[in-house]
Amino acid sequence: MGVELHLPAVASTLLPVTLCILTLLPHSLLGKPAEEDNAGSSALLQRVKRGWVWNQFFVLEEYTGLEPLYIGKLHSDMDKGDGSIKYILTGEGAGTTFTIDDGTGDIHAIQRLDREVKAQYILRAQARNRLTDRPLEPESEFIVKIQDINDNEPKFLDGPYQATVPEMSKIGTSVIQLTATDADDPTYGNSARVVYSILEGQPYFSVDAKSGVVRVSLADMDRETRENYTVVIQAKDMGGQLGGLAGTTTINITLSDINDNPPMFDQRLYQMSIPESAPVGSVVGRIWAKDRDIGVNAEMKYSIIDGDGRDTFDISTDPTNLFGIIMVKKPLNFENKPSYTLKVEGANTHLDPAFRQRVPFKDVTIVHVSVEDVDEPPLFDLPAYYIELPEDAEIGTLVKTVRARDPDAANNTVRYSIESSSDPEKYFYIEPTSGSLMTVRFLDREEIGWHNITVLSMEMNNPTQISSVSLAVKVMDVNDNPPLLTHYLEAYVCENAKAGQLIQTVTAVDPDEPLGGQHFYYSLAPEAANNPNFTLRDNQDNTAWILTRRGGWTQQDQTVFYLPIFISDGEPPVQTSTSTLTIRVCSCDHEGNVMSCNAEAYSLPASLSRGALIAILACIFVLLVMILLMLSLRTHRKKPYLCDEEENVHENIVRYDDEGGGEEDTEAFDIAAMWNPREAHHHLGKMRQDMLPEIESLSRYVPQACVMGGGGDSNVHGYVLAKLLEADMDPCAPPYDSLQTYAYEGEGSVAESLSSLQSGTSNTDHEYDYLNEWGPRFKKLAEMYGVLETNSAPMW
Repeated sequence: MGVELHLPAVASTLLPVTLCILTLLPHSLLGKPAEEDNAGSSALLQRVKRGWVWNQFFVLEEYTGLEPLYIGKLHSDMDKGDGSIKYILTGEGAGTTFTIDDGTGDIHAIQRLDREVKAQYILRAQARNRLTDRPLEPESEFIVKIQDINDNEPKFLDGPYQATVPEMSKIGTSVIQLTATDADDPTYGNSARVVYSILEGQPYFSVDAKSGVVRVSLADMDRETRENYTVVIQAKDMGGQLGGLAGTTTINITLSDINDNPPMFDQRLYQMSIPESAPVGSVVGRIWAKDRDIGVNAEMKYSIIDGDGRDTFDISTDPTNLFGIIMVKKPLNFENKPSYTLKVEGANTHLDPAFRQRVPFKDVTIVHVSVEDVDEPPLFDLPAYYIELPEDAEIGTLVKTVRARDPDAANNTVRYSIESSSDPEKYFYIEPTSGSLMTVRFLDREEIGWHNITVLSMEMNNPTQISSVSLAVKVMDVNDNPPLLTHYLEAYVCENAKAGQLIQTVTAVDPDEPLGGQHFYYSLAPEAANNPNFTLRDNQDNTAWILTRRGGWTQQDQTVFYLPIFISDGEPPVQTSTSTLTIRVCSCDHEGNVMSCNAEAYSLPASLSRGALIAILACIFVLLVMILLMLSLRTHRKKPYLCDEEENVHENIVRYDDEGGGEEDTEAFDIAAMWNPREAHHHLGKMRQDMLPEIESLSRYVPQACVMGGGGDSNVHGYVLAKLLEADMDPCAPPYDSLQTYAYEGEGSVAESLSSLQSGTSNTDHEYDYLNEWGPRFKKLAEMYGVLETNSAPMW
């Protein structure tokens, strides 16, 4: 039994070799015909089944035909051609990429094969009985390798490229190395053999054909002339032969800077100016030594190498390290020097050793600085003044003469003054023209020890030019204050004190501050030199003791003693004073603690202590408070109450016929009768407390009943009108009291509404005849409304 595999690509090569091998094999290995096998069944040698024999087979990639690509054929010796054998193909791509005709064993590729995707496939073949599905041959494995063709061009996977090379580089200097990748098989043919060439960028750069290294091919390329270059490189397979595939890429090459250019000033002479009032550190101007290089190669360092202004001006480099900044180093004065000349050098800070010897990388220029004149304020001869003055200086004493001058060439006259806020109490005066400072008030060191005065100077021709100077006056001490006892001006002596007992230590104070320190002398005043009760001992340490000269002290005899003490200081002129020490006689316990210093305590019972006395005083105070509270409540209880339950507040008519009537003067009428006189009725038998009217009512609007003496309703309205008439007839009686009643106003009342809100709606003229009935006080009003009746008789 045998199996055949036919491959169209190698059929012409493998077929002769296979035939030769089969011819040379021994006949026993090839087997015998079937007839001989049946005839000589008794032979010892039997026919052995031949196994599968496979090799590595090749198939070209990228087949583009319309029919499936024929790979080969499987055939078993047991195949009689009757279709009883079924061929099976398994493994990589079986059924998807490769198919087999199970009856004939023909293998075809049904998809396009790409070696760059998969270079080989491992397949397994087997022959089975179609009816029983029993394997007739053992399964065998074979490999199908895809043979490469040149179907991929070289590619630059990292392009486009960026590269940098220093300017002025030598020929052959390496710039960058490129690598092109070809996906074809590098072990088969020339499909993956790449050759590099330059398409754009000559004559500046070149590329090595094999390695792909890009190199400089032109010497002395200058960045300052041209900085950027674009180079196109091509990679071609098949060794660069005709028909090879090619790919290209771009390289952007930049020339990096080196320090190959010296700096140069664009001006040989710079003119600058600055006012003389410019403070130290002011900027005069800037200069620039231009350099065609960039970055650190253009950084400069400037210095003043010569000129008469080297000590007055300074130069530094700005933060960009490109410009030189000229600044004022010392104060300027136009009157002293109006101009300066500077010789300035600018040099590179980073030098290239390859170019150090070619040219000096520095340059020099001249800077002329002019000082501008400025009207300056007056200048004092000293920055500050310090004066010491005794506090007993007389008024008008010359303290100091200050001097100021105009520093300008005009030399204007200067006037002096004192800033008011520095001498608010006006202790000093300065003469405006001479600058002499004098005192105008007495000084007192104990009140103000220092006077910090600010003296102003002003130009006469330009009042805006003002300068100031500080003048400190220290007031020197003079012994002009006497010593005085401290706050210990009271002392006590116990009743049980004995002779020679210390009762008080006295000290003195003196606001003066002598140079040698304080030293006080104590003694009793001359009038108390022979005091029989107390004596004084000077301790010579600025203190003194007050001692008793006897015993037997008692408060019944005398409770207070006054002891005059004479004190003097030792600083000339000597100052003295006399202070009186009050000494009280007190009762003390056995330890000397004061119990009582009042003589009245002895008049109290022996059993009455201080706590009991305080308790008695507290009881008296509480009793007084209770009495005052009861009087207050009684006063409030006498106030009249309104008879109305709603406690409406109405005005009361108070009778003042009698003078000094006490509580009777505040007795009020029953105001309920005034709410509506017609509705006020009193029950029979009830006595009225208010005053009966003396005349009849004169109201023409509300008819009133006559008031009967002692009975009936009282006509309060008539009473009010009568009182009003009486007040009107008396021109000297001012209306101290007034009555306001609104009982007759509004709708439903007898007088109807007295409001003028609706008077505009009436077309009829108002009648003001009733003004004639109001009496003399309304005469002027009646004249204004034209209703005054001449020679008319009075109403009442």
